[in-house]
Amino acid sequence: MEAYVFVGVAVLLAFILGGMSIVIIRPYEKGLVERLGKYQRTLDSGLNLIMPFFDSVQKVDMREVVLDVPSQMVITKDNVNVEVDAIIYCQVTDPVRARYEISNYILAATKLAQTNLRNIVGEMELDQSLTSRDTINNQLRQVLDTATDKWGMKVNRVEIQRIDPPVDITEAMSRQMKAERDKRAAILEAEGIRQASITKAEGSKQAAILEAEGYAEAVRKKADAEKYRQIAVAEGEAKAIGNVFNAIHEGKPDKELITLKYLEMLPKFSSGTANKIFIPYEASGIISALSAMVEGIKGEKPTEPKAQK
Repeated sequence: MEAYVFVGVAVLLAFILGGMSIVIIRPYEKGLVERLGKYQRTLDSGLNLIMPFFDSVQKVDMREVVLDVPSQMVITKDNVNVEVDAIIYCQVTDPVRARYEISNYILAATKLAQTNLRNIVGEMELDQSLTSRDTINNQLRQVLDTATDKWGMKVNRVEIQRIDPPVDITEAMSRQMKAERDKRAAILEAEGIRQASITKAEGSKQAAILEAEGYAEAVRKKADAEKYRQIAVAEGEAKAIGNVFNAIHEGKPDKELITLKYLEMLPKFSSGTANKIFIPYEASGIISALSAMVEGIKGEKPTEPKAQK
């Protein structure tokens, strides 16, 4: 009977010791084995064996964690109070240092982010801080990454959630923005009017130039046409005179015929309004011929008139 009790106790003790010597580590964890208070080794994910009663295991979460930096009032370089907060994305890279170098790395990273955020924003003016979120994020990440490397942590990303100025500053900024937009609208409108005036003036100038060129071209064409007409008339008159001249010479006219032609033209000379008639010098010979003709008809000897000057 006693043997059965001893065997049962031994089996029970074996189960208890077996359960105490088995440790299961999850995929996102690391196990730190401490033997009699001293760091022994690091356990990976899966089933691990330890010495019961002598070893203890401290599990460290290796996943990326999100740290919410509480909002705080920060005085900018131009003495404006702004409320700032941020979010930090970090994770443990070395479980040993994260466990033994600092007691609470999450709290330490949060307080360090608050302090450095106040320093970075305090070195900027309000307008610069509102438009330089990426600069603030990068500077804060670099500072935190350098400081937390000793703790076995890595800061992957820092994001500024909000930078809120006081209400009166916000209203003033809204008025300033509205005035700036009105100014730009007025400038654009004036520029549009100026451009339209320039375009209209250039169009009028071009139209005047084209009209002047067209008028000049028309005058030139008219002058050319008149020149060609005058040339044609002159050539026609010259040809007509030549034809008359040739016809006269071919007909071999005598002095009597020429005299009769002069007599036919005398009425035309006197048909004008002038009270004086100029007779060509050559007409004296014609008049002499005429007198000779008259005297010949009468049977008298013609007397030669004196030459008229």
